[in-house]
Amino acid sequence: MRSVEEHQQVIADLVQARPAVTVAPGDALGLVLATDIVAAASLPGFDNSAMDGFAVLATDIARASAEHPVTLPVADDIPAGRTDTRALEPGTAQRIMTGAPLPPGATTVVPVESTDADFAAPFVPGAARVQIRAASTEGQHIRRAGEDVAAGTTVLRAGQRLTPAALGLVAALGLAEVSVLPPPRVLVMSTGSELVAPGTPLRPGQIYESNAVMLAAAVRDAGADVIASATVGDDIGAFRAALQAHAGQADLIISTGGVSAGAYEVVKDALGGQVEFVKVSMQPGMPQGCGRVDGVPIVTLPGNPVSALVSFEVFLRPPLRAAMGLRPDRPRVTATLAEDLSSPPGKRQFRRGVLTVSAGQATVTSYGPPASHHLRWLASANCLLDIPVGVGTVAAGSQVDVWDLTGC
Repeated sequence: MRSVEEHQQVIADLVQARPAVTVAPGDALGLVLATDIVAAASLPGFDNSAMDGFAVLATDIARASAEHPVTLPVADDIPAGRTDTRALEPGTAQRIMTGAPLPPGATTVVPVESTDADFAAPFVPGAARVQIRAASTEGQHIRRAGEDVAAGTTVLRAGQRLTPAALGLVAALGLAEVSVLPPPRVLVMSTGSELVAPGTPLRPGQIYESNAVMLAAAVRDAGADVIASATVGDDIGAFRAALQAHAGQADLIISTGGVSAGAYEVVKDALGGQVEFVKVSMQPGMPQGCGRVDGVPIVTLPGNPVSALVSFEVFLRPPLRAAMGLRPDRPRVTATLAEDLSSPPGKRQFRRGVLTVSAGQATVTSYGPPASHHLRWLASANCLLDIPVGVGTVAAGSQVDVWDLTGC
């Protein structure tokens, strides 16, 4: 048998990153930057007001107080977005809004709350006056040009995941596009003549198809794109036709079913010579395969649903995320086992479990039977217990490795 580590390396070598692409910032959320972003302009780009209030000379209001207010004529009104500000004359004020450009000559801004002004009233040029009831020091309530970002500064680094805040910065710098690592495009194929679409009445011997739905969701959860999610019966011609219909659009093909030792193993029969079918020393998920179809990597997973999803977690999620520059592995913790467990000889077992962390102490218990058709238990589990090869029994109280399925 091939070890888990050996098969992980084979799959990792198959799944390669796509070349960087440029996209609009609105389409880049969650993607990883391919190149550094250097600010071509400063932020703010000009001195502006941090408050609604009045731009004045600090020396003109140095002695202002509630008991002895200073009255100044209001010479102008500056809303945000105004581009034709005029210089402030000594002994005058200019009404100014938050974000509006500071007029040349002004040295401070007095908040409206420190005046008698009513900003709800219309501004009347030449007639307005304001009582200033508090002094304001030079530079107070002024946002200086470049105090957030100086032009020429590297603000975001290649390899950084684009968050909403990062994209806000990209937009504030006026960038219409960014260079990112694009998500792999994945074709998911589920095989089996017993499979029917949900909502269709079942006939004897039929089951509802779940693997394509489940694996397509797992692909998207990993951050990759699903180009199609197809279901085909145990027919070599139909399987090959489905591949040909979609494979040209895909960077990776994932199939489930048809890889065991039975008489109707359509994936094995259709891809013999192109795919290497192996046994991996693990439970669940022993029958595996991988190779290339017309140059496109394909990974063939077993058909039992628990085997398929655990195999995806072990072999496919890490290289898919690595291809996008994302953290590849689920968080790993060491937890105290709450019960006795047994593991099959010669196999690395991935057991469904429930992880509980309280007061910094992690405890884990297995959840449900180990058989690969018990999907209900995996649906409610939050972790996988990783029992190494050669460990037949694990006693309660032992420390075990756990994969946290709730983490990225």
